[in-house]
Amino acid sequence: MSSSDLTLEVEVFGDGLAMIEAIAPATAWQRWLLIWLRQLAPILSPLNAYELSLQFTTDAGIATLNRDYRQQDQPTDVLSFAGVDDTPLPPEVLTAIPFNLGDLIISVETAQRQCKVHGHSLREELAWLAAHGLLHLLGWDHPDEASLQAMWTMQRSLLAGTDMYLPDSAYLAED
Repeated sequence: MSSSDLTLEVEVFGDGLAMIEAIAPATAWQRWLLIWLRQLAPILSPLNAYELSLQFTTDAGIATLNRDYRQQDQPTDVLSFAGVDDTPLPPEVLTAIPFNLGDLIISVETAQRQCKVHGHSLREELAWLAAHGLLHLLGWDHPDEASLQAMWTMQRSLLAGTDMYLPDSAYLAED
């Protein structure tokens, strides 16, 4: 199956969605995440069908999740919760339903602060965070500086695929 056959169902919701609907409606998120997933071409679903949820929340909402699941009692910009763990799903499940990648949660308030510091728009910051979270759902991590730089390079590539470029961003790899 080619990546162009890949399908993605995205549920976009949250108490922060109204704050960003004008600059990035739910239809844009569906389109961007599908483009990014096709670019990444995961091989997790024999159906080439995936699903994920994307929640936009407040600092208070994400701080609660960060405290409950990561034992860090403070807001953060993005959280990713993978839909499956290391236990393989039975083939009859994989061939019957879309593969659940998991949940992405983004704090709009944190993104508003960060976009000013990083030198780009709120729309670009939110897309950057969604791309970062998607990579985590697909198993990427950044335990060291080299891994972080590799993730940032991929994030820039993903955003470029949706005509977003961050040339003046603070998120540029260090030479």
